[in-house]
Amino acid sequence: QVQLVESGGGLVQPGGSLRLSCTASGFTFSDCRMSWYRQVPGKERELVATISSTGGSRNYADSVQGRFAISRDNAKKSVYLEMNSLKVEDTAVYYCAASAGRYWGQGTQVTVSS
Repeated sequence: QVQLVESGGGLVQPGGSLRLSCTASGFTFSDCRMSWYRQVPGKERELVATISSTGGSRNYADSVQGRFAISRDNAKKSVYLEMNSLKVEDTAVYYCAASAGRYWGQGTQVTVSS
């Protein structure tokens, strides 16, 4: 059974940091490109960051470039999103996804508010 389980969301003040984690099971994690998306109610899901299967290639949305960092640990079947200098507009439900959306996690809420 394929599972992607996110954790690490929460409430943080503007300028703060959070680290999201996503742990996979049920498929060959090390073969898959992994991504983080986010979605705000009433808006389309937005691709935030992507990392290649080996971790050698990473891409970011312009809105998070320089503030967020995606990483992975294939031995732990996990992908991470380090989020720094958070802004109110980063508030969303964050999802991890495998292979361009073939598999999805359930999402974790990130709220940036003073």
